Amino acid sequence: MNSLNRLQPLALLLMRLVLGAIMIAHGYHKVFGGFHHHMDMVGSLHLPRWLAYLSAGTEFFGGIGIVLGLFTRFFSLAFVIEMAVAIWKVHFKNGLMGNGGFEFPLAVATIAFALACFDGGPWALTFGGRSGGARKTKSG
Repeated sequence: MNSLNRLQPLALLLMRLVLGAIMIAHGYHKVFGGFHHHMDMVGSLHLPRWLAYLSAGTEFFGGIGIVLGLFTRFFSLAFVIEMAVAIWKVHFKNGLMGNGGFEFPLAVATIAFALACFDGGPWALTFGGRSGGARKTKSG
């Protein structure tokens, strides 16, 4: 098991890269070309239409931040909130599996939650000289 522990920094990097790529892909068309459709969709969910700016920006620019390891915890928490709203307002009625089910946003939210807990890992760009990831304690 100790060999798996040594792979934790790689696991955090892979989670960051995968989550960031997914969120960039989801946000790209909203930021560059499809924003009015996204705003209409947000309004149809009985949410304020201005939240479309927040969600599109969070997905695209937050995805870039996650890939780079910038503000990993902040953007990860934003993704958890966004995926919770997506599950609640769009996917939950379709069940866990199947067309429009909530299995994918749940998986994305879970990856984001893990990154919020563990931060970006040692290969993240950070401020203040501290790398993210699991911290060693006196007993461990």
